[in-house]
Amino acid sequence: MKENTIDVLMFLFEHYVDDDMPFEHDQDTLTVELVESGFPSYEVNKAFEWLEGLAEQQFLPPSDAPSSGALRVYLPSECELLDVECRGFLLFLEQMGVLDNFSRELVIDRAMALESDDFNLDQLKWVILMVLFNQPGQEEAFVWMEDLVYNEEVHTLH
Repeated sequence: MKENTIDVLMFLFEHYVDDDMPFEHDQDTLTVELVESGFPSYEVNKAFEWLEGLAEQQFLPPSDAPSSGALRVYLPSECELLDVECRGFLLFLEQMGVLDNFSRELVIDRAMALESDDFNLDQLKWVILMVLFNQPGQEEAFVWMEDLVYNEEVHTLH
């Protein structure tokens, strides 16, 4: 089975985030454990780079954020990665109040950073979950998205 970066990220999220194990303090041990679990070291390193990129961006202030009524126009490279179903899902989450303009842009940036050839809606949901987990003040949106990822049901966000 060919494991890719998103698989490593999903494994880390499912097995270590819930245990509150800090990534930055034990990255070497995690790397060894992941490689021993069968993940290619190249993909493990890319996953840690992806997480570092996410951590760096959470402190950047949204610059020239479009108003809430603005429509996001996707670049051709973004359309190549994010198919119509993915883009429609992002719009749905914005309309539901799960994503704001800033978090949507982080999701798109982190999806693009995966450089995947076979990116799909399920993988996008995991990216959204990881982005929301790392965003202060997004706890309610995170819980809603976590329920969606694990239960595949859509509920109203309060």
